[in-house]
Amino acid sequence: MLLEVQDLKKHFPVRGGGAVRAVDGVSFAVDAGQTFALVGESGCGKTTIAKLLLLLEKPTGGAIRFDGQDVLTLNRKAVQGYRRQVQAVFQDPSSSLNPRLKVRMLLGEPLLAHGLGGDRAALQRRLLELLEIVGLPPGALELYPHEFSGGQRQRIAVARALALQPRLIVLDEPTSALDVSIRAQIVNLLADIQRSFGLAYVVIAHDLALVEHFSSAVGVMYLGAMAESGPSEAVFGAPRHPYTQALLGSAPRPDPDHQPTEGLIVGEIGSALAPPSGCRFHPRCPHAMPVCGQQAPAMRAMGTVEVVGGRDAGLAHLAACHLLDGGRATVSVELVNDVATIP
Repeated sequence: MLLEVQDLKKHFPVRGGGAVRAVDGVSFAVDAGQTFALVGESGCGKTTIAKLLLLLEKPTGGAIRFDGQDVLTLNRKAVQGYRRQVQAVFQDPSSSLNPRLKVRMLLGEPLLAHGLGGDRAALQRRLLELLEIVGLPPGALELYPHEFSGGQRQRIAVARALALQPRLIVLDEPTSALDVSIRAQIVNLLADIQRSFGLAYVVIAHDLALVEHFSSAVGVMYLGAMAESGPSEAVFGAPRHPYTQALLGSAPRPDPDHQPTEGLIVGEIGSALAPPSGCRFHPRCPHAMPVCGQQAPAMRAMGTVEVVGGRDAGLAHLAACHLLDGGRATVSVELVNDVATIP
């Protein structure tokens, strides 16, 4: 397994005592060539996980293993090697690209910083190769970011992430700042790059249609914890956690006859400073039982969902809910507006 995250935690201390539990015991794994997507409401901890993977934040607890090695025990030189293999593409290329630098320097800077530029001719060949990969003309090297459209700027950001030949790229909302007509082009570009180079992706996204189309596996987060995870086909086809069902039921669809499911959840998301006891979702869950407020449910394997072959093969479908017992639902599941719900 290329990347393994085990019981990862990040608590931010608060003046006067206490801590914001932004990430509180999250586990998942991603192998080469796979795409793992993290979804959930704003504030659930998705971007904090991205920062932890990029070592922009130091975890409070847990482990991050890359190619079998504990990332959190690496010395300074080894951290530099890890960062070469794990790159990022951020949400807004207008903010992530230095407006004072031409594309030549934006792409060449990572190579020079890691001593991989070679002589001038070799550097030029590599820069032109990167532009070709992302579909930009050679003349783009002499232009500034503001001289490109939003989609072209994101292509430059992708090229910069590829410069060091990484094995894993963290994509934080890579299409949300783009026009709808351009999003499909960027998604197709990322898919082509993944097939060509065998890259692994960790995607942070709100667009559930994008996640369903693009990801191999998905993790649904709620208030810093994982509610459900598994192969995309299983999670989208037969969601087992009430929160996952609510997310999918409320997602817009390109179907004039589709009516979003209403009434599945009520109220506002809780506070990460003082999360609810037991299951964190129970104050908003329409199926909450007394045990839900007393005991936190464990992640359990769903024995009724099986995906054979394809991109999802070999990935376990897990959910943390007291409505499930031993990997099997204790209540029946029915379809409402084409979304599996627990009646």
